[in-house]
Amino acid sequence: MIGPTGVGLGRDGTLYVADTLGNRITAIPDAVHRTSDAGTGRVVTSGNQLNGPLGMAIAPCGHILTVNSGDGNIVETTPAGDQVAVRTLDTSGTPPGAGALFGLAIDLDRDAVYFVDNATNQLDVLH
Repeated sequence: MIGPTGVGLGRDGTLYVADTLGNRITAIPDAVHRTSDAGTGRVVTSGNQLNGPLGMAIAPCGHILTVNSGDGNIVETTPAGDQVAVRTLDTSGTPPGAGALFGLAIDLDRDAVYFVDNATNQLDVLH
C-alpha cells in the first residue's frame, strides 16, 4: 500500500486500512494474531464514492466509515466491500471539502460520529 492513513480494527480481528493514494480500503485478516506478512492485504473496495480516503473508524455494526480528502464526504462501506452510504460533511475550500476531513471517532453510547474538520479548525459531530 502507498499512503496508508486511517486504520480500524474489526471485531473479527481484521485490520482495515485507508489507502489514500490508492483510493481504496484494504483488509489484513487476523491482524491481532498474525505472525506472518500479509503483504498489501485484500482490497475491500476502491473508487466509486471513495475520493482519497483519510480518516477511518469501524461502526458498531461492523461497517467501515471513511472520510475523503478530495471532496468532504463520509462513506460507509460493508466489510464485503459494498459502499452503502455517502454524505457530505464539509463544503468549504476549493474544490469543496478538499483536504478538510481527517480523524474519526465513534460515540458508542449516542450513535454519533465525531470528525476533525481541518478547514474550519474544529471538532464536529454527525448524528
